[in-house]
Amino acid sequence: MNKKSDLSILRHSAAHLLGHAVFELFPKTLLTIGPATKDGFFYDCVPQRSFKEEDLIAIRERMLEIVARDLPLEHKEISKTEARKLYAHNKFKLELIDQIPGETVGLATQGNFYDLCRGGHVATTGELQHFVLLNISGSYWRADRTKDALQRISGTAFYTAEDLAAYLKRQEELIQYDHRTLGKQLDLFSFHDEGAGFPFFHPKGKSILNTITAYMRSLKQHHNYQEISTPTMLSDHLWRQSGHYEHYKENMYFLNIDEQCYAVKPMNCPGAILTYKTRPRSYRELPLKLAEFGHVHRHELSGALHGLLRVRAFTQDDAHIFCTQEQLKPQIIEIITILRTMLQRFGFHKISFFVETRPASSIGNDELWKLGTETLCNALTHVGLDYKIEEGGGAFYGPKIGAYIEDSYGRQWQCGTVQIDFFQPENFDLSYIAPSGERMRPVIIHQALYGSLERFFAIITEHYRGNFPLWLAPIQARVMAITDAQQQHAEQWYHALKEMGIRAELDETSDPIKAKIKDASIAKIPWMVIIGAREAERGEATLRLHNGTQHANITPEQLLKMFLDQTQFTIPAGLEKSDKKEQQ
Repeated sequence: MNKKSDLSILRHSAAHLLGHAVFELFPKTLLTIGPATKDGFFYDCVPQRSFKEEDLIAIRERMLEIVARDLPLEHKEISKTEARKLYAHNKFKLELIDQIPGETVGLATQGNFYDLCRGGHVATTGELQHFVLLNISGSYWRADRTKDALQRISGTAFYTAEDLAAYLKRQEELIQYDHRTLGKQLDLFSFHDEGAGFPFFHPKGKSILNTITAYMRSLKQHHNYQEISTPTMLSDHLWRQSGHYEHYKENMYFLNIDEQCYAVKPMNCPGAILTYKTRPRSYRELPLKLAEFGHVHRHELSGALHGLLRVRAFTQDDAHIFCTQEQLKPQIIEIITILRTMLQRFGFHKISFFVETRPASSIGNDELWKLGTETLCNALTHVGLDYKIEEGGGAFYGPKIGAYIEDSYGRQWQCGTVQIDFFQPENFDLSYIAPSGERMRPVIIHQALYGSLERFFAIITEHYRGNFPLWLAPIQARVMAITDAQQQHAEQWYHALKEMGIRAELDETSDPIKAKIKDASIAKIPWMVIIGAREAERGEATLRLHNGTQHANITPEQLLKMFLDQTQFTIPAGLEKSDKKEQQ
């Protein structure tokens, strides 16, 4: 047995073990579903009284008892009639039975416990020794917030004690380097009860956001994007026309001004569309690329809020490209290239691509959806990228490419989307004048490569464990004198670094140099510029990097060259500007 590939079997069996323990300890609990997941397993329940964290101790102990019984896990098919009798008291299981095709259902048994199951288990409970229960959280039946509220007990399992220990060590690191912990430790951002879900960025955090924004702006300027800014509030009529009201109103904020209903924008698209419509457009202007770092607001349930990863207000690095159908493929190719270059700049080299197709709730006709989906697939194939199809994952107005990155912990995050939209141009009657003089309908490409700047901020904070690279760090260098006798020389170096454009600060304390170095290390400052008596005499410095590496006898000119070598952004090969004439 390939244990790595069969972890899902082990974890599926562990979910049954969890259900068995809950059944014995809390017999009036209704069990719903208990699947294996990518990282572990869970069981959703409706307990007679709400579970508390301390209940996990008792549940784990009972699970270990069941492991010690070494019960065989058996599977058989039974009639739906028999299954309904077994679960006459459980409406959730009855619903599942009704939805399973055919006249029989699978039933797994271990001792006196049984559960609906398709099969695929370890041989006995004795094989389930290496597991841990992680937490209790809230959930909804069928992940639908309009349905029954449930409690979820989550855990994970491994085949060996060594694998479990490695996992637990990694979890400790994840807690230690959680972006919320680092945000407080490094004074980057905060949250307050006066604005739940609305982040407050401190000077250092804002510096990182500004650098992220400036980098994306430089990429877009290189490719002839034009930056715009649109209002935060617009008439609700606009959102009804765009379709956002029908598909997204539960996540929108509304208010009345002078007896007129306005909506706080959850997306930037309608603002870009109105900008396009301000005057007649010629084919010579296309592709017209309107970029916006738009601040949007979306209502999230308080229980769903999670640091910067899930907020109620965030900034999108949006762009809307108005183009002809002939320009679609080259534009998509260009966006993919920009996206890959951007992600690699931040140290993400494992990127997976998905083409997400028409969802159940959508607008438009099948022919255009098919054309859009094929265009996205062809663009990815053109640049030699593999991709998978995610059925039903597109936006309500068009198919999209979703890019998923793998961070330094091996976790995957969706980061970057590219969407084709044939339907908003119809909704808003957009046009351009073709060479023939006819009015033609443009296509819109929606792109957001960071997606949410706030969410991307959280991802890179954890990815780097707070040790931001030199080009991104809010404080790039701290200047420190070994003794007070060199403080004046340290001040001269500090001012020189500031004039070079380096984000520097001066340690003005009289602490011993070891304490100064320790303080700079805790603050995760990449460079420490150290001035001792010998350095002061020669007009030089010792450069100590955050990893402990030292470079002695550094002159200001040498330091500036090192800085520029590590921080200057140059357009890499493969990001050359596209030829507009070839696209027309």
